[in-house]
Amino acid sequence: MTKSVFITGATSGFGRAAARRFAEAGWSLVLTGRRRERLEELEGELSDRVAVHVVELDVRDEAAVKQAVDALPQAFSPVQVLINNAGLALAPEPAQEVALEDWHTMIDTNVKGLVNVTHALLPSLIEVGAGASIINVGSTAGKWPYKGSHVYGATKAFVEQFSYNLRCDLHGTGVRVTDIAPGMAETEFTLVRTKGDQAASDQLYNTTTPMTAEDIAEQMFYVATLPAHLNINFLEIQPVRQVWGGMVVDRDE
Repeated sequence: MTKSVFITGATSGFGRAAARRFAEAGWSLVLTGRRRERLEELEGELSDRVAVHVVELDVRDEAAVKQAVDALPQAFSPVQVLINNAGLALAPEPAQEVALEDWHTMIDTNVKGLVNVTHALLPSLIEVGAGASIINVGSTAGKWPYKGSHVYGATKAFVEQFSYNLRCDLHGTGVRVTDIAPGMAETEFTLVRTKGDQAASDQLYNTTTPMTAEDIAEQMFYVATLPAHLNINFLEIQPVRQVWGGMVVDRDE
């Protein structure tokens, strides 16, 4: 039986790279995202190799998520692997300078969106049982604080704890849960965070060696294809050239 993977945020970055990696291995793909033109472009690229079903979807919309899952064609159900990749960071400024709207957007996407999709797909994953996987995309920001992370880091801390709690609740079903927490990776992440500031994005990644979206997609595929009796609870990945910043001390002049 052909295996099916459901990927949120498939229009760029880790999600798009994951779609390509799973397609290489012959998996059927359910690809969701808010940018239909990018979904259709990816469908055109991959559909000559594997079955592809695309859904224009905002994971913040609970009703739309349920409808998308309920309407999955039979060929793509049950879903064996869910990759909760949709998410974003906004407002790199200190908390006291940030618009409340940006905080709400991160919470609605990174937290509510993730639980909307997970809840809708749990019956399918439990039906598969042994070997099924939920892969949640967290971040090193969920464990290691830094200036400007405020709500973004807090949402990724939620991803980590939610993943652990799901493991407990799903004990005995065979369904695995993994939080993959990447560090610096060169994607559209900084462009989104700075609302299109290409110079800021270039400055972050220039003169160093960040990870690529393909690096993270490879780890997603590895986790999803482990023997059914194995579960990686938490996988934190950084480029060799990135380490922790240490404590910051305020001093008198």
